[in-house]
Amino acid sequence: MSEINTDGKTKKKFNFKSLAIVEAAVILLLSGGLVFSLAARNNDDEAVMTGAVADEKPTDIRTHAVIEKEETFYQLNGKKILMKDGTLGEVFMPVFADVPACTLDMDAIETRNGYSFYKENGDITSIAGVDVSEHQGEIDWNKVKAAGIEFAIIRVGYRTYGGGEIVLDKTFRKNIEGADAAGIKVGAYFFSQAVTEEEAIEEADVLIDAIRPYNITYPVIFDWEMIYGDSARTDTVTVEGLADFSVAFCERVRSAGYHPMIYQNKNTAMMKLDLPRLKDYDFWLAEYGTKPTYYYDYKIWQYASDGYVPGISGNVDMNISFVDYSLNQQS
Repeated sequence: MSEINTDGKTKKKFNFKSLAIVEAAVILLLSGGLVFSLAARNNDDEAVMTGAVADEKPTDIRTHAVIEKEETFYQLNGKKILMKDGTLGEVFMPVFADVPACTLDMDAIETRNGYSFYKENGDITSIAGVDVSEHQGEIDWNKVKAAGIEFAIIRVGYRTYGGGEIVLDKTFRKNIEGADAAGIKVGAYFFSQAVTEEEAIEEADVLIDAIRPYNITYPVIFDWEMIYGDSARTDTVTVEGLADFSVAFCERVRSAGYHPMIYQNKNTAMMKLDLPRLKDYDFWLAEYGTKPTYYYDYKIWQYASDGYVPGISGNVDMNISFVDYSLNQQS
């Protein structure tokens, strides 16, 4: 039905009774769908509880990291870190108040016969180690053990910086088995060239799957490095992106039951890593010399890349650990 307005235009007259009937029908349909959905969910839950669902929960559960990006300020007023830059000379950076500082006594670090060590109350408390890859060739791990090396970080694989392919280290199985058989504690690392979180997780999964059969008592490490002297797919990775990759990799490792760690050299750590976001992960510092100058906390120090250890032909990276991870394998 219609009626004529005073302006001569026609308008529809609402039939409120018809509208009410339509609304009631819609509510009835929606209620029926909700009841059906709840019933189906209850049936699914009951099936799971009674074992009717065929797929069982896997024992090896690896989770995605929660990537938190809250922006806050960490600087302590007036406190600064002095560094040297090839272009600018001496530069300074404010100190992050929320990132733990190194508490080691640098005067307690000594070097003798090519080996560095840390002493407390006159006793050596650091643990001597090496990190190796296929570049070291055939290794006599019994001789390495006899030379005083107590832990070894083994490269398990790497991603190429050009094409982004993942490659397993040719000698990682032999090195892990040989070191473990000689009584040397073993950790593992992956040389990353990830450019996305998904690639970092893929790298972590490759590493986890490779080391699963072995006795890994030292950390499982994310080693993302800049490529110098050549163009690389990682050249445009941002600070935020690198932090995301680091968290994704480390949390994947943690969820698989291993102790995650991040490896980096001093300059890249200071200028490329978002340290406040990564402060909850143990750090492996690469800084060559008789004493490190890195301000923040680290658990392993790589002090040389040209070391010599009996049983290893050619140069090898030398390390000391300030923590015996084998005493507590849980992260």
